Amino acid sequence: MMIYWILLALAIAAEITGTLSMKWSSVSDDNLGYIFMLLMITLSYILLSFSVKKIALGVAYAMWEGIGILFITLFSVLLFDESVSLMKIMGLTTLVVGIALIKSGTATKKEKPMKPTKDSEHAIV
Repeated sequence: MMIYWILLALAIAAEITGTLSMKWSSVSDDNLGYIFMLLMITLSYILLSFSVKKIALGVAYAMWEGIGILFITLFSVLLFDESVSLMKIMGLTTLVVGIALIKSGTATKKEKPMKPTKDSEHAIV
């Protein structure tokens, strides 16, 4: 099960990297960043699709998008000198609380009991 959480973390990292490379390309007039963005966003979706095999879709998507937004905003402030306001901080705080509530409110999927095989359905006399 842990591998699916690792895949989700990698999907989040790829999304953050891809989105930041898009911004970097737009401010530096280097089109290479757009190609890198395309590759990273594609990789992000592929990794996300593998992670939802064992992680609830609502949880995985909320974490993928929410944590992505959180870090993209943080790196945008640090790398691209974008502004941060009280409203942004409140919005990001609400986002983190929302992700935590979605995660804690999602029941884990229990393993289904194995069905008996045809031979074991009848008593042996």
